[in-house]
Amino acid sequence: TGFDQEQVAHRPWPELLAAADVGHGWELHRRALERPDEQPQRGVEFVGADGVARRTVLRPRPITADGPRTGADPAGPLGVVVLCHGPMRNEETLRAITELRTENSDTALWTLDLATGEIGELFGPSPLGRLLAGDSRTIEEILARVHRDDIARLRDALEASYQGGDYEQRFRMFDQVGDERWLHARARFVDGERPRLVGIIDDVTEHVQLVRRLADRRRIEAAQGRQVTELAAKLVSATTLEEVTGLLTEEFVPIFGGSTATVMLVEAGKLRYPSSATESYGTRRWIEGRDASDTSYPMGAVIQDRQPRFFESRAEVLERFPAVQEMLHHTNAQSWATVPIFGDRRVALGVWQVAWTQPHHATPDERALMLTLAGLAGQALQRVNRQQAELELADAVQRRMLPPQLPDFAALDVAVRYLPSRAGWRVCGDFYDAIQLPGRRVGLVVGDVQGHGVEAAAAMGQIRVAFRAYATNQVDPGVVLAETNRLLTETGEIVFATCGYLVLDLENGEMQAAWAGQPPLIIATADAFEVWEPETGPPVGVDGDSKYPVSTRRLLPGETLLMCSDGLVESSGVTMDEGLERVGQALRGMSGDVHAAATSLADLTPAGRGDDIAILIARMR
Repeated sequence: TGFDQEQVAHRPWPELLAAADVGHGWELHRRALERPDEQPQRGVEFVGADGVARRTVLRPRPITADGPRTGADPAGPLGVVVLCHGPMRNEETLRAITELRTENSDTALWTLDLATGEIGELFGPSPLGRLLAGDSRTIEEILARVHRDDIARLRDALEASYQGGDYEQRFRMFDQVGDERWLHARARFVDGERPRLVGIIDDVTEHVQLVRRLADRRRIEAAQGRQVTELAAKLVSATTLEEVTGLLTEEFVPIFGGSTATVMLVEAGKLRYPSSATESYGTRRWIEGRDASDTSYPMGAVIQDRQPRFFESRAEVLERFPAVQEMLHHTNAQSWATVPIFGDRRVALGVWQVAWTQPHHATPDERALMLTLAGLAGQALQRVNRQQAELELADAVQRRMLPPQLPDFAALDVAVRYLPSRAGWRVCGDFYDAIQLPGRRVGLVVGDVQGHGVEAAAAMGQIRVAFRAYATNQVDPGVVLAETNRLLTETGEIVFATCGYLVLDLENGEMQAAWAGQPPLIIATADAFEVWEPETGPPVGVDGDSKYPVSTRRLLPGETLLMCSDGLVESSGVTMDEGLERVGQALRGMSGDVHAAATSLADLTPAGRGDDIAILIARMR
């Protein structure tokens, strides 16, 4: 150093360092006294007697009355011996880089003595080392804070290192304040007189949390994608106006985080809310009945130019549409998306508006999705309109084909009901008839043409007319069914029907029944009921050579007869046996009045209204 003994005696040794390193010298001195096993060291600049600063590595070591310390002493050290040596160029470079790397990062360099199990940091404590290890000096003390699900794996990896293997593990550990951290440790096995692991440990908690957030986001996006797909499928298959508007105003809104939504349709040039719509956010009276070409309001502007409008704030709406100022006083909405609903040839059928109670920026993906859903809604609305038109036509044909009024039988009360399906747009071919036959006999018919819509209704009319024609010329009900069956198969039309034909003799109550796949009959009194199952053949129209056996029994005074199509007693959720039981129990208590009984059964419909229903109830006077 160039100093004489007299020049340095009784001076604090850190004062011999360059001004910038004096504080580092005192820190090394303090750590050497307080943590003698740590053996701190640091590269500093030592200023010699000539005033020249030389790069030096300092290694303070504690001393006691018996000499240099090598372990803990309850009496405490007497002082320190400071070992100074000029570093090799590579070592100095490595130390500088290491200090820079660990000083302000979540990284620490560590070493593990495999003989003693002592663990420490290569170049003194780092912020991460102090946070994780604190005063711990052994590997067992460190492992005690490792997550219990990871401890076994870490021990297995350490065992491999004792056999000369390198080490790499990612695990969870609780730091000095109890927070869970994800760590990534890597080490190289260094052989020699004292084998050890020398490695690096990184705190990767933020990285793991980021990966988890990304994974959660992907799961949420995937779930939303599935939800959108499912709801879009519902929109494609919707069969009523209520279904379409319900999807737009309720089920689609959470996808965009909206508060409310509404649909306004164009009817005769005016904006109208669907009849099933409820007040959404206090602005209905300003919109209902407004001219669809009124561009002073966003809805009219969207309909006229067929372009969507997205507003992130009230100020933005008022700047473009000042006429809505009064309307805004009656809503708490802050942001809006108004999207046109197109039909064929881009004809605007209406608008779909989503509102948020907070300022909201609709992303490009949200805008594209809204336009896609509005396009599907337009297709659905057109399909519903076409189906509604077909429904009205089929219903008119169906009712036209049924007998407008039954004959008045002197000794027989007959009541009939036809109930169209409530399942979407389905109109089927259920029918009934009562035919006056020679010799005080009456023919009773109930049938069900397979299919839906106008074709089924028309086929039903053909079958009913054929039944009536054959019945007036044939005594045997089985022959009537067989002739009707032959006619249907010879026409070449792909149509078939289940039906039951019963001939009742009013003189003695004898019944002859020929059945073609129709549900059984119910015969009820005031106290009981029974199910009569005539022997049946295949539906008519399937096989032209089919024969239909005739079953016989007697209708006694006080008994009421029920014939019905399967829509009354069977559905996907109700078996036929269950339906017959419920209908029989209901008919038993009111069999005396056939018209009241028919009305009651029309209200009961135990199998629901997923199919149309034909009911015929007869009782001898």
